[in-house]
Amino acid sequence: MPDSFVPTSAEIYRFLPEIFLSIVGTLLMVLEPLTPPRRKMALAMFSFGALAGAFGLAIAAHGNPGPAFSNMLMVDGFATFFRILVIGVGMLTVLISTRYLKLEDAVSGEYFALLLFSVVGQCLMATSNELVMMFIGLETSSIATYVMAGYLRDDKRNNESALKYFLLGSFATAFLLYGVAWIYGTTGTTNLSEIRRVLLDPAVAPNQVVIGAATALMFVGFAFKVSAAPFQMWAPDVYQGAPAPVSAFMSAGPKAAAFAMFLRVFMTAFEPVKSSWEPLFWLSALATMIIGNFAALRQSNVKRLLAYSSIAHAGYVMVAITAHSTVGTAAAMFYLASYALMNIGAFAVVTHVARKGERYVEVDDLAGLGQRKPVLAALLTIFLLSLIGVPLTGGFFGKFYIFKAALDANLIWLTILGLLNSAVAAYYYLRLIVVMYMQPPVEEAESVPAINPHMGMALVASAIGTILLGVYPNLVLDPASAWAQIAR
Repeated sequence: MPDSFVPTSAEIYRFLPEIFLSIVGTLLMVLEPLTPPRRKMALAMFSFGALAGAFGLAIAAHGNPGPAFSNMLMVDGFATFFRILVIGVGMLTVLISTRYLKLEDAVSGEYFALLLFSVVGQCLMATSNELVMMFIGLETSSIATYVMAGYLRDDKRNNESALKYFLLGSFATAFLLYGVAWIYGTTGTTNLSEIRRVLLDPAVAPNQVVIGAATALMFVGFAFKVSAAPFQMWAPDVYQGAPAPVSAFMSAGPKAAAFAMFLRVFMTAFEPVKSSWEPLFWLSALATMIIGNFAALRQSNVKRLLAYSSIAHAGYVMVAITAHSTVGTAAAMFYLASYALMNIGAFAVVTHVARKGERYVEVDDLAGLGQRKPVLAALLTIFLLSLIGVPLTGGFFGKFYIFKAALDANLIWLTILGLLNSAVAAYYYLRLIVVMYMQPPVEEAESVPAINPHMGMALVASAIGTILLGVYPNLVLDPASAWAQIAR
């Protein structure tokens, strides 16, 4: 233990993005009642600027890596990657939220403050080197996201979404916390490096049954957050009922941060007992892909279809974790970055097409979009092709590196079954493209409005990122490979 609990200037500097966002989030709550209704949109741009500032601070903090706050936090390349990713997701979410909130007459500083607090929690999840600190980050992110899911209080769909997410999330968190308690009772510590040291020490020889049970309990909590089987049942209802921009945010930011926790815990603390959890991950990865892809085949609601798609993609990342290698970790990092871009882009198009009250979120509502709004249809096509894994898109290289890592780990059957699942997924993505370009528009349908500048920025940024990662994957793969060696 350190002689003093007073943090050094270096430790504060490493934690500056979270401190900055927490201050700005609090300031937004203060400014909310002081801002006249016609100027509320300025709070959105204020929060976007804050996230951009935190993005720069995260890059700057990487220049001085190391532990902070009694080794509870670890700023390394791995943490920096996920910090940048979740902050970037937050920035895109602000852009796609502005017009939606204006249409719903719900522009408020509270929404953007909650978004910033959720991002703070996600950054904590990515940088934590200690199980209790991970729990704090997880709850900070989750509580803010619960409220965001039910943000439109007069909308019954939002209320149902928030209630389901809160109740099921609370149960999953209880499992996680119980697993942490068992780990502490067995090893005497909640620090990941110390847990690893105890499990490797033959002189200590902790009870393997208790360690296995604790691992399983923690797996329940993590699997819920990433919507991995058999704990994925919440995702379709929550994604469908929540405001469309919030669904986009949940599918990318919290999921990426939860996978960061998944990787850091199971690649460091529980690496010595990998033989006990690898079969569990193998089965979960396969079940997640099957459930997500086959359930998506039957969906007529686009948001629900993308929710099941999100479950399937969590299964692909689980394949990379099951590979249990530096290559697998790098593949998971690359995949999560490319998935965030293409999925937020797809949800952004759905948000725009849905209009006020989300009246047009059925697959048939996309009919004739290629004629009515060719640019919007082309952008959605790019995102859908990337979700399939078509070459020259980020999704192609994401799946390629994940399945390569699985083959290198001799997970041959899991790779074969994963590829077959990808073929199944192509059907429901191509179905959307067919509806857009090969079905005539519905005559009585309300016309799709023009894209506002903020939405346009988000769509263009997502599309450019998706294509760049398909043409120059090394832009992300090189740093991911360099930073995939998690500090132990």
